[in-house]
Amino acid sequence: MSSPIVTIGLVQMRPEESAEASLKKAAAMVKEAASKGAQIVALPELFLGPYFCQRPDDRSAFARAEEIPGPATEALSRLAKECSVVLVGGSLFEKSGSTYYNTCPVFEADGTLLGAYRKTHIPEDILYHEQHYFEKGDTGIQVYETSRGKIAPLVCFDQWFPEAARIAALQGAQILVYPTAIGVIDGDVEENVTGDWGQMWRNAQLGHAAANNVYVAALNRAGKEGHIAFWGGSFVADPSSAVIAQGGKGEEIVMASCDLSRVEALQKAWRFLPNRRPDAYHRLTES
Repeated sequence: MSSPIVTIGLVQMRPEESAEASLKKAAAMVKEAASKGAQIVALPELFLGPYFCQRPDDRSAFARAEEIPGPATEALSRLAKECSVVLVGGSLFEKSGSTYYNTCPVFEADGTLLGAYRKTHIPEDILYHEQHYFEKGDTGIQVYETSRGKIAPLVCFDQWFPEAARIAALQGAQILVYPTAIGVIDGDVEENVTGDWGQMWRNAQLGHAAANNVYVAALNRAGKEGHIAFWGGSFVADPSSAVIAQGGKGEEIVMASCDLSRVEALQKAWRFLPNRRPDAYHRLTES
């Protein structure tokens, strides 16, 4: 990496009905981000179509799954190379034999597929029936050393678990990227849904930035799908947890300039990582 200053572009979009149309929209927005100077571009969770997990029994959704490598990753590889960007490919519905995962591929700026992280934490809640479709990820937390910095992709529900962020930081991650699909559920579907859930979501991730002194880039879907209004609100926070860029509710590209030298500087200043007490944390691994 020649310079510690990198520009991130977060693609906040509403996917189309078909994978082909969704990919076309995503590609156009990635190209736009690159034209604005983005060197790292990220897509949202399951960006190739509607969020089908609102239904627990949509067997037709499995027709959307594909292997990695496969047609989607090949298209994303070409896109990364064409735009000369490190591309965090949102997440895909991955088929691996008879097992299915929610998987985030990461590409170098020359189009190389660096790896694919499988979502570790799988939710099962009203309108988020992901355990009916995806197995728990088996890749462990991944950190990819790219030409634009050390990036750890974590996916949506992983946002609520400080353990994942801490492991990524201990492995040298400078930027945590969270492709996301989260929104407000219609009140006639779930009672007691009042509250600023967007703020709660944002605050949880700002804690990861502060406690680990890393950049956090969280990108969300936009628009209403079924009974969920995806609130957008994609943002980038710096290693002090200050929000340096934030999107609105609609489709847009959120851009942020990040000085990666601040990660090591703040980690040395605050010393959260070396002052841990792993010997006192045994309860974390007890069921």
